[in-house]
Amino acid sequence: MLLYLKLNNYTIYNQEVEFSMMANMHYSRFPSNVASVDGVHVLKTAVLLGPNNTGKTNFVRAIAMMKAIMLNQSPSIVPNIFSGSAIVEASISFLESGKEYVLDIRYDAEHKEYVYERFAEIHRDKYKNVRTHVLLLRDIQEKEFMADDEGLVSAMKVAARNNLLIYLLDTESFSTLRKIREAVIAFASKIDIVDMNNIPIKKTIDMLKLSGEDSQRIAKFVLNADLSLDDFRYAGDDEVRIVFQGVSTEKSSPQENALQQAAPLTEMLHLVSVYHGVPVPSILFDSTGTKKMAALASYVIGALKEGRILVVDELDNSLHFRLTRAIISLFNNELNENAQLIATAHDISLLDCNSLFRKEQIWFTHKDKERAYLYSLSDFTASESKTRGTSDLVAKYRAGVFGALPEPDLFDTLLEVSQS
Repeated sequence: MLLYLKLNNYTIYNQEVEFSMMANMHYSRFPSNVASVDGVHVLKTAVLLGPNNTGKTNFVRAIAMMKAIMLNQSPSIVPNIFSGSAIVEASISFLESGKEYVLDIRYDAEHKEYVYERFAEIHRDKYKNVRTHVLLLRDIQEKEFMADDEGLVSAMKVAARNNLLIYLLDTESFSTLRKIREAVIAFASKIDIVDMNNIPIKKTIDMLKLSGEDSQRIAKFVLNADLSLDDFRYAGDDEVRIVFQGVSTEKSSPQENALQQAAPLTEMLHLVSVYHGVPVPSILFDSTGTKKMAALASYVIGALKEGRILVVDELDNSLHFRLTRAIISLFNNELNENAQLIATAHDISLLDCNSLFRKEQIWFTHKDKERAYLYSLSDFTASESKTRGTSDLVAKYRAGVFGALPEPDLFDTLLEVSQS
């Protein structure tokens, strides 16, 4: 499970920001929104709200960057273009196999090398005392090297710098590196990142092909998106030919091009929806929202079943607000033990601390001329008269109390058009 992510000098962030999934146990509401693992209390969901171009998508890209770094998948590490520094700093903390770890890196984008790498295991006792055991430290700038194995210390001094040490040195020769690599890969492999404007539907198709509980779960998930839908399935060749008799298949709606690119068209044509007993091609007859629910279904089901971390950019895109809340509620549930959902959205009805979220689960992105910000609703205390139990959060958000509010001056544009 993800505990926190810190970023500095990355894309839009010219100063350090920190996103945390750690639960504040002084706040007692919605205990089912929190997973407790060996004394560590972790939030199951979080939502990021804010205007366009204030960092929501860049935050998702940051998670994708860390996943790529940890899995040796050619990450895109982009420094802030206005800072004058090429050094990108990132720190990620996570739980894996009941243990808590933190990975800190500094990457020189100009020279394409890691100038700082630190991996530590965090120990917490029953009194909440924290002890950090550094398993690995390589600081090129300060010429500081640390590991339990002196042979590893010697090796890291002369190793290349274009990757993490777990991918540069033989992990079979160093037990510490092997332990780190196993933890890093196990965690990063559980992260799924989905853009609602371009959802890979292949995963849903693959799950529908396999008859069984997962296929039934996907069908039920999609049926909940459309009250008039009787069934949703992957049809065989014979049924597809019958369904498409008399139906023009020249071109589907341009809105679905993103979904088509995620899987071969021949596969997409096998998706059949049944309305009032009549089977029809999903690609031609289903709404954008229904298609996106179908593509998203396999990721949601997979996350809940396998304890994965699902990151969704623009979760509310083309979805009814009740569907968005329903997806979030699947994760904010006592039946969900350790799956996480992190999503960006524009729907301000999600500012709901009465029935959906704890305060620390709601995050805002904001930007001014100086910097980009990332902060939680819990940063606004009740003593500041900004968030009380029955506060109208939507009204306060619209009033700009929490920042993160766009100020588009569109009226001047309208005047210019009307006067031209």
